[in-house]
Amino acid sequence: MKSHIKMYLLVCIAALLLTGCDTVFDVHPYDVRVKGETNLNAKNIQKIEQTVKSKDTIRFAVISDSHQWYDDLVDAVNDINRRKDSIDFVIHCGDISDFGATREMKWTRERMLKLKMPSVVLLGNHDCLGTGNQTYETIYGNPDFSFIAGKVKFVCLNTNAIEYDYSRPVPNFDFMEAERSADSLDFDRTVVCMHAPPYSEQFNNNVAKVFNYYIHDFPRLLFCLDGHGHHTKTEDLYNNGTLFYMASSVHFRQYYIFTITPKDYHVEVIDF
Repeated sequence: MKSHIKMYLLVCIAALLLTGCDTVFDVHPYDVRVKGETNLNAKNIQKIEQTVKSKDTIRFAVISDSHQWYDDLVDAVNDINRRKDSIDFVIHCGDISDFGATREMKWTRERMLKLKMPSVVLLGNHDCLGTGNQTYETIYGNPDFSFIAGKVKFVCLNTNAIEYDYSRPVPNFDFMEAERSADSLDFDRTVVCMHAPPYSEQFNNNVAKVFNYYIHDFPRLLFCLDGHGHHTKTEDLYNNGTLFYMASSVHFRQYYIFTITPKDYHVEVIDF
């Protein structure tokens, strides 16, 4: 009898140890193994370019800095979905996580997938923590990317220089040069999107003036989009007439809707 009890206890201990090991690996915050949808920006860009290609007027929403505020993100997604006016796509200006943890990004991904229209997501500085930049690249793709909606080119840039300790070009001027000439016959206006704006603590401000030159080398730069500051703000950062629109954190329950027409654009701040 005692031998059976001893054997039973040994089996139980072994089972607990194995379960414990599995649990540790399953919940490790920086495990970059990702199940489910991947490479989402490229997939959604294909949808955007196909559905908006022939439009002369486009409308899109801009949200940012959802961090750990998943309920607020759900409310923002629901509010965008139930709008009666047509929204062609959504731009998230980054910080989809608080600590760059894989699980945080997966939670955000599932909520963003509830949108009725395609979306793209930029890389934020919090998303670079730990192995977050690797998880971001698996789920969304390269942090420097672009797409064309109507005749407008959206150039989306990684500007979180301090998170890379200057080990790689951030912002990437080679990418910007290539995008200036790529598909040049398909667009005549430009919107530049980023997470951290020039002169923020995240930006490589040694090249802030060079950055200004590069963005204005694109055809008819309409405006720039950024996040990071958590509050809705409009600034002429270079005092040259180009406006930088900072998107609010969803925690403060605001987002933008932009309407770009052939001759102009209009912006609304939406409270939800």
